[in-house]
Amino acid sequence: MAVNPAMTEHGDVEAAQEFVGKVRELKSALHTVIVGQDRILNEVLTALFSRGHGLIIGVPGLAKTLLVKTLAQALGWDFKRIQFTPDLMPSDITGTEILQTDPGNGNRYMNFVKGPLFANLILADEINRTPPRTRAALLEAMQELTVTAAGKTYHLDPPFFVLATQNPIEHEGTYPLPEAQLDRFMFSINISYPDRADELKIVNDTTTIEFPPVRPVFNKEEVLRFQALVRRVPVSNHVLEYAVDLARASRPTGDKQNAFVNEYVEWGAGPRASQYLVLGAKTLALLDGRPSPSCDDVRSITKPVFEHRILPNYKAAGEGITPAQIIDTLLKNVKEPDYRGR
Repeated sequence: MAVNPAMTEHGDVEAAQEFVGKVRELKSALHTVIVGQDRILNEVLTALFSRGHGLIIGVPGLAKTLLVKTLAQALGWDFKRIQFTPDLMPSDITGTEILQTDPGNGNRYMNFVKGPLFANLILADEINRTPPRTRAALLEAMQELTVTAAGKTYHLDPPFFVLATQNPIEHEGTYPLPEAQLDRFMFSINISYPDRADELKIVNDTTTIEFPPVRPVFNKEEVLRFQALVRRVPVSNHVLEYAVDLARASRPTGDKQNAFVNEYVEWGAGPRASQYLVLGAKTLALLDGRPSPSCDDVRSITKPVFEHRILPNYKAAGEGITPAQIIDTLLKNVKEPDYRGR
């Protein structure tokens, strides 16, 4: 790794080299169970070390649950899977107070029994099938690292990482996530069907052997330390400006230079998207053993950051214009700032 003068404090150069080695070991452990899916793993790990959360979108049977469970084993974290259903109540995930009796003196007292949110890695399965009240409890935990139950606030222990899933096909009996809730997720991670070679390996492996549990590669303290390291990665002004320019270009403004967005976009990406572009680019640079991110890093994560934040209008829906097509146009039209002489 090339040495960046801004990373010489706190032993950051050595920590960055250690990070590259540990992540390589982590990916190797995950691939003992997960076949292919390199892009998915990279996006999940980028969200993890950026202190973000991920919304995984894919049809049933694509090993979404297996991926998250295997990641929890490789991290050595407490893992909880919550099946979101229409009758799920907030107390079902946060916990509840139960009246108990002290066997010593017979006195009665209220004891708080923690719910499944009190874990490090949460799989929120089919998040769009549960009412908004229950989702609000999850979103509070994601944003504030707190849980409110029976009028009291309880703090969650970091690290805390949520991977939620949605089925893109079935819409009956669902509660679509509004834009304000979607914005809480760093990435929209789309899982597609495996290619023929990967599917052959999946079928062969899962019908002939049983996978042993994956041994832990990280501990919680190491993950927290590397998450803090990502924040200290320096970023040049032109990369910062490029991330902000991309987000601003996604918003309809009436400016003639932004004619495509004005014609097809109802609502664009907000400032949180710019923040996630920069954080994700920093993480990608570290994962690749580089001391600082480039505009290429920003471009490579623009689609998962923007896809659930850009809302096409009725005209776009009528003409079949998708968020992915809008993002491709943005990446083509928005130029990198000139950094010569800086």
